[in-house]
Amino acid sequence: MNRILGYGGTPGTPNHGNVVTETSVGGLSKGEIERMARRRFQAPKPTRRGRWWCLLYWQDEFIDGRRVRKRKRVNLAPVDTPEREVNKIAAEHLRPMNQGLTTVGSATNFADFVDTVYIPVLLPKMAKTTQGRYEGIIDNYLKPQFQKLCLRDISVLTVDRYVTSLAKSDLSLESIDKIRDVLSGILGAAVRYELLVRNPAEGLKLPRARKGKRSKPFITPVQFAALIELIAEPYATMVYVAVYTGLRVSELIGLRWRNVGIDSITVDERYCRGDWGPPKSEASNATVPVNSGVIDRIHRLKTVEVEVKAGCAVRRYPAVKSSGPDDLVFQSVKDGEPMRDNNILVRHLKPAGVKLGIGWINWLVLRRSFATWLKMAGADVKDAQALMRHSRASTTLDIYQQFVPESQRRVVDSLTGLAPLVN
Repeated sequence: MNRILGYGGTPGTPNHGNVVTETSVGGLSKGEIERMARRRFQAPKPTRRGRWWCLLYWQDEFIDGRRVRKRKRVNLAPVDTPEREVNKIAAEHLRPMNQGLTTVGSATNFADFVDTVYIPVLLPKMAKTTQGRYEGIIDNYLKPQFQKLCLRDISVLTVDRYVTSLAKSDLSLESIDKIRDVLSGILGAAVRYELLVRNPAEGLKLPRARKGKRSKPFITPVQFAALIELIAEPYATMVYVAVYTGLRVSELIGLRWRNVGIDSITVDERYCRGDWGPPKSEASNATVPVNSGVIDRIHRLKTVEVEVKAGCAVRRYPAVKSSGPDDLVFQSVKDGEPMRDNNILVRHLKPAGVKLGIGWINWLVLRRSFATWLKMAGADVKDAQALMRHSRASTTLDIYQQFVPESQRRVVDSLTGLAPLVN
């Protein structure tokens, strides 16, 4: 089937005005395939249109998975601008296309790229919880803002304006930072797949925080003792181990009996909502020393029976149904399968916290409490980093260990031993 594509050639050349036809083969014509591989140089002459100098040029777009060349018009300058200056503006406007700084693939629609490439190809490589969080950000924030734009139309200024507008909303700086990270990840993938030349979200500066840095909550030893009393087994032991070892909840759920040593615990696997995998980072895959009381509490689970109400009756299940090397330490009560962290949080940990007036309790707070208790105990920074299994000591210091007035008071008071106060 022959079809007319338009008029070939650049104005002023011998071929200008000739009708160009091509034969369609298998949905894509030979000419289309060739055009995908070569750059088209354009040098149209600006024309006056009303009060403006205008420029008509061709631009590629992808519609329903097919590349379509569309005629575009842009206003360059007011009509009283000298023609020589207008020609310079036109050349600068066309320069990215003519020099290959704008790739053919950059005509891909943002929403199409996300739905057909980023979500099916890249998201499955992330943890299940991360996938859910990223999909929420994409659906609630990024698609409503960018879904009608081609990738090439998302410039540094476009992204900067959007991030600045988020600062006027009720979102926290951490939430804005996460939105920026997801957008940067999507556009970085477009660069990786050669649809963009550079990532316009890379190196973007966040707005200033409306408030100063605040200490994040952690539980005190007194609160911890009261919390344990209000939680049933085997969840009480999970909380106990979390606070005294700093293990993440996914690492607790994936813990096997072969990982429990005489005075240590080895972390080499994690489980989160149907997703088995290695620990979060290389530093997280480690064996850490553990207090003997924690090991004893874990082994005590083998003697514990869990009561479950079934109508008017009460059924009893062993907390540990089997304790072979590859069996889980913390098993679901009825069938011994891996637990769900959100169920434990909502049904056991949160209600106990509300009764104690610490409704903000969650799994991250338990891990943060472990880091802060290490600080209260006078642990060296590098020791705390190793026990938390962080790649950098700055993560332990800046994010997990919190301000403790009592420990700072002890340090200040101890200065008198170095240099007695003089009245």
